[in-house]
Amino acid sequence: MCMARRKTERIGIRSGLEGETLVRHGLMKRTARGETLRILPELNVVKIGGHAAVDYGKRVMLPLLEEIGELSKEHQVLLVTGGGGRVRHLMEIGIDLGMPTGVLAELSSKISEQNAIMVSILLSKYNGVRIHTGDLLDLPSLFKMGILPVVHGTPPYGLYEHPPRVGSIPPHRTDTGAFLMAEALGARSCIIGKNVDGLFTEDPAKNPRAEFIPEITAGELMGMDMEDLVVERMTVELLQSALNIHEIRIVNCHVPGNIGKAIRGEKVGTVIRAK
Repeated sequence: MCMARRKTERIGIRSGLEGETLVRHGLMKRTARGETLRILPELNVVKIGGHAAVDYGKRVMLPLLEEIGELSKEHQVLLVTGGGGRVRHLMEIGIDLGMPTGVLAELSSKISEQNAIMVSILLSKYNGVRIHTGDLLDLPSLFKMGILPVVHGTPPYGLYEHPPRVGSIPPHRTDTGAFLMAEALGARSCIIGKNVDGLFTEDPAKNPRAEFIPEITAGELMGMDMEDLVVERMTVELLQSALNIHEIRIVNCHVPGNIGKAIRGEKVGTVIRAK
């Protein structure tokens, strides 16, 4: 007995993007939006670097974490950690051994993770909990539970890290990671704690007469093409095209009260505006 072969048709999903390459200039303009969903519009992303704070030990860290813990009672705070001196040591060895940029990114993330673990333990009395980057969408529930989340700042590109234009050091590091988290979550603010008062025309440790810059746009800062910056260049570049975060603030986290002032929007440190 012969069975009739049924004619099958391919099932498709109708879409306004059907047949598009997703790279056409006209499509990019057509799909541009003025705003996106802000998942946590009251969130304050606070980044404390390893080089800027953690490496100084308890002299700097204990009063700083006490301040952040108290602030977390009234404000939503996502604390982001950097790597610090151990990352620099690892980079030097990796570069000397010829490691590709993606491998350097993968290795350096382990250091900022270690700092996140230590910081979360030090914040135990404030319900400090170390979370992973994959847990960010759980933050609305975690805040309702009274959790103070601590996450490492290295973006999860890992082996897929973008090759830099010059050299081999990964361009997306922990300042950039903190900014990207703030942008994705639609945060209220992005505050980056450093060991200097903000942005200067030169490194103030090398030139005491360097001029302090209280406010500047990202475009102006990139146009200055400074030899050194207190913040990662990629952070400044990405700020120019962000939809939710329109400024980042750089403050000296060694000075008691500065993080609180930044969260309250008071005048402190340097403000880098998107435009």
